[in-house]
Amino acid sequence: MTTSSQRRYHITTFGCQMNKADSERMAGILETMGYEWAEAPDDADLILYNTCTIRDNAEQKVYSYLGRQAKRKQEQPDLTLIVAGCVAQQEGEKLLRRVPELDLVMGPQHANRLQDLLEEVLNGSQVVATEPVHIMEDITKPRRDSQVTAWVNVIYGCNERCTYCVVPSVRGIEQSRSPEAIRAEMEELGRQGYKEITLLGQNIDAYGRDLPGTKADGSHLHTFTDLLYYVHDIPGIERIRFATSHPRYFTERLIRACAELPKVCEHFHIPFQSGDNELLKAMSRGYTHEKYRRIIDKIRHYVPDAAISADAIVGFPGETEAQFENTLKLVQDIGFDQLNTAAYSPRPGTPAALWENQLSEEVKSDRLQRLNHLVAQIAAERSQRYLGRVEEVLVEAANEKDPTQVMGRTRSNRLTFFPGQIETLKGKTLPIKVTEVRAFSLTGVAVEAAVV
Repeated sequence: MTTSSQRRYHITTFGCQMNKADSERMAGILETMGYEWAEAPDDADLILYNTCTIRDNAEQKVYSYLGRQAKRKQEQPDLTLIVAGCVAQQEGEKLLRRVPELDLVMGPQHANRLQDLLEEVLNGSQVVATEPVHIMEDITKPRRDSQVTAWVNVIYGCNERCTYCVVPSVRGIEQSRSPEAIRAEMEELGRQGYKEITLLGQNIDAYGRDLPGTKADGSHLHTFTDLLYYVHDIPGIERIRFATSHPRYFTERLIRACAELPKVCEHFHIPFQSGDNELLKAMSRGYTHEKYRRIIDKIRHYVPDAAISADAIVGFPGETEAQFENTLKLVQDIGFDQLNTAAYSPRPGTPAALWENQLSEEVKSDRLQRLNHLVAQIAAERSQRYLGRVEEVLVEAANEKDPTQVMGRTRSNRLTFFPGQIETLKGKTLPIKVTEVRAFSLTGVAVEAAVV
């Protein structure tokens, strides 16, 4: 272990916010062990790929990156190579057979065991850690990528069984953190000067179902809505966001809480996946497009100006042109501020991957293009409402393309650019008059400098 004081590490993260949060925790562990961050992978003695298996191309990318580093390891045997995350969980020992230079393969549930696993590696073992474990309470200090905004996990895993999704088999069953542990982590972030927290869960509305205790009416003692009330008053934290919600469990009480609690931002991310009931049933989503529309109506009743974003899949096995048009219709009717779209990609170990009614790549790509075209058009229309308005923007970083500008987000999660110096403005929330709107971002000027 003596060599680690001069050792440097590099982490490459693929995929979702949960992965980004896991990478920050693993970076925190490495720094506690005496490793230093290296900007470029080729300058590092330890390289960790935190992987995603939602889509096939993410997986292929990992293999091409790995190939390059495996070659390097043949010349530098001291190089430590790690694959973490969902591809690691799914492939396990197969990864070692494919890339024998690997030292450690670890699933997402093992993120906080990195130090123990690395010690085994440094003692000469090749380690595969993919067995299900109880996720220990998180006492690691993440190395946060931002000094303004931070992720906080509230629930790990997922008990849903959507027929296209590999997440439950790679991230395990739902395990909620205790409200006290979540609050303690947020209080510490508040003390460190963080202004915005995003609470994370694969299915955040399931929070608390696995924690002991029931109320007098037989319902769960801990719900995600209760958690929002419990952490809302933490000093220093100005904004709270959360993701990802599931329409099956999204309640009116949660929407009311968002309307009542001033720190909770007016932005809801609720995936719908398809606008067609038969496809939703084939996906095992557990709701109809009518129920989804009612949720959005309720949000707009309580929080009229809320931004709504979602996820959608096109080209699911068996999807007809008419069923795809039901998705287009839902997108048109609701008017999303942002939509993450994907063509269906068969994932190993999921029921839908084995069905015979797979669509051709041409049909999938044509539908994806048509959906994306509509999404951009609607997002541009939704952006119009910000023109001339004064929006509160929390400054996060400099605009990489224009150093005279800084960037931040409105409460409704619109990326906003305006003139200013990051040294003086980072972490400040400023009133910005919006002077220019685009589909997914805004430009403006600080109100003090604006001719109002």
